[in-house]
Amino acid sequence: MIPFGDLKREYSDLAQEIDKIMQEVCQSGWFVLGKKVEQFEEAFADFIGEGVYGVGVGSGTEALHFALVAAGVEHGDFVITVPNTAVPTVSAISFSGARPLFVDINDDIYNMDADKLRELVVAGKKRLGKKLKAVIPVHLYGQSADMDPINEIAKEFDLNVIEDACQAHGAEYKGRKVGALGDYAAFSFYPSKNLGAYGDGGIVITGHPDEARKLKMLRNYGQEKRYYHKIKGFNSRLDEMQAAILLSKLKHLGDWNNRRREIAAFYNKKIQNAVVTKPFEASYGKHVFHLYVIRHPERDKLMSYLDQNDVQTIIHYPVPVHLQESYRELGYSTGAFPIAEKFAKEILSLPIFPQLKDDEAERVAGLINSFN
Repeated sequence: MIPFGDLKREYSDLAQEIDKIMQEVCQSGWFVLGKKVEQFEEAFADFIGEGVYGVGVGSGTEALHFALVAAGVEHGDFVITVPNTAVPTVSAISFSGARPLFVDINDDIYNMDADKLRELVVAGKKRLGKKLKAVIPVHLYGQSADMDPINEIAKEFDLNVIEDACQAHGAEYKGRKVGALGDYAAFSFYPSKNLGAYGDGGIVITGHPDEARKLKMLRNYGQEKRYYHKIKGFNSRLDEMQAAILLSKLKHLGDWNNRRREIAAFYNKKIQNAVVTKPFEASYGKHVFHLYVIRHPERDKLMSYLDQNDVQTIIHYPVPVHLQESYRELGYSTGAFPIAEKFAKEILSLPIFPQLKDDEAERVAGLINSFN
């Protein structure tokens, strides 16, 4: 079986390094909000770029939630995002008490269509006024959304921009890393991410030191020092073990991203099935291929064919959020976002991870070419 991902291979490469780190944390006797968290927050912020601050939290979803709260989003407000994202993006909006609004995607890079965003914001501001608070562009699959027009629209209409960079560790837009392009950004360190922990974890990035202080209070019951609570907060803390593991793995991220790009280039060259639509890399940025997503009009048959030939694939994502049962109350129906809905029936994610072997990628490409 060629796995979709294989974290056992990664651990095998890093076992000596990781085991030493875990033992050090256990021997320290400090497990929550210690020196390793501080060191990782600083290191990851430096990785993103100058003048930004990182605040470690319990997951990428909570990173988005806290960014929304810090931005002043409250119950009854509205937040715009895309319908083809993972449900956790929209869960964070729900956690804040706000209501999600969706805008369709473009037909090449699967990210937010800025022209459609402008149409929605113009209409939304007339109807909702100051209740329309923020926009969450999602850097889906490892490629940045086109941020300049999104930021221009947000500035014009006084909206906060919160980047969902949970799939885009190290991706770039016009020479800058995602995470430093909006008012806030959220990253996930779920184990399968380009930079993954050995459990849940996340971080909020902001360019404002006062906002970083607020976020640190939000994650820890609203206290600035122990038992002195300045604001109402939550419990969502990146623990020392995960921070130590992430700090160690961060130095490998560049090489791992390069390997992902290498595999993607191999697939681009070797997959010659004329019916398959391969990923498009926008000229403005650098794709880090958290996922390598193709499209095929008979996706389910192709997926079954690959499975029968011992190749594991996954669909990211089979049902757009606006059509999920859990969000039925929003009132959207089939046809509301035609591009996202069409692609949901065609997309298929192929195996891509740094430890994937060349002969495995060759076999995947060959099987796709033989499918008709």
